[in-house]
Amino acid sequence: MANTNLHGKVVLVTGAGSGLGEATSRAFAQAGAKVACIDINQQAAERVSAELRAQDVDTIGLGCDVSDAAAVTQTVNAVVERWDRLDVVVNCAAIDYTRSVDEMTIAQWDQVIAVNLRGPFLLAKAAMAEMRRVGEGGHIVNIASTAATRAWANAAAYHASKWGLVGFGRGLGVEGRPDNIKVTTVIPGGMQTHFFDKFPEQGIPMPDQANLQDPANVAETILFAVQMPAQSVMQEVMVTPLTETSWP
Repeated sequence: MANTNLHGKVVLVTGAGSGLGEATSRAFAQAGAKVACIDINQQAAERVSAELRAQDVDTIGLGCDVSDAAAVTQTVNAVVERWDRLDVVVNCAAIDYTRSVDEMTIAQWDQVIAVNLRGPFLLAKAAMAEMRRVGEGGHIVNIASTAATRAWANAAAYHASKWGLVGFGRGLGVEGRPDNIKVTTVIPGGMQTHFFDKFPEQGIPMPDQANLQDPANVAETILFAVQMPAQSVMQEVMVTPLTETSWP
């Protein structure tokens, strides 16, 4: 059985301005896809897109707050207007406030849920309509976390959003089956990204870099899942550093 060929396919990646999103954009570009780099930081999205364009990749960089329904609709429309299709969406964008429930403000809680859970819903809702219109199936990849498999202090909102994302992915996958729209939930362990940048100012010890993985490794896992043969789907996959401290 042949793997799915990504040449000419249109891939939208959120959080593409850095970290896993950037690594994922580069991985799909290398596989021959057309890549829409999406990030709330438009300058960062355009930087990644420009670097890919210099490598002869057909790409655009767009700014978008994934928690904003109107902005998501506008972004998906812009991608479809350019390429007249949308084949893959990878929901990498995420945010966290490492604080106890007592210390976390309601606005911070709402923002974590809005970006990490509402965002993938909005992207999936808009993307699936376009995938059904084209009629050639599609693939939605949601990036969860080992925070969806176990819990620790000062991360209740993050846990809620990532546990919810796993459940959302399972339900979405059932809904996509009649139209050959696959859904994969990737559950990565710690990565060498900017996720931990705010730890020092919050008085939280930085994790040992030896216990973190290169986001490019996770990006390769995402790429592998999307390239699965048409008759199969990777429902969920966990990929952690060899010395992951939050698993099992």
